[in-house]
Amino acid sequence: MSMQRKKSIMTKYDKSAQRSVKRAMHKLNEGSLKSGKSGKRVISRKQAIAIGLSEARRKGAKAPTK
Repeated sequence: MSMQRKKSIMTKYDKSAQRSVKRAMHKLNEGSLKSGKSGKRVISRKQAIAIGLSEARRKGAKAPTK
């Protein structure tokens, strides 16, 4: 697959969405990232990314749907 075609297929994320994910990853590494209602500590990298994207979507950032 050519690079130009690959670029058009990739999902686009807003800068604010990237910042939100970066903040969530930072909190994960600190050990202070908590999940939704239960408030349990998050230890999964994938879950931290999901939390960051979810927060970005709530703020109205351009992030693809789940």
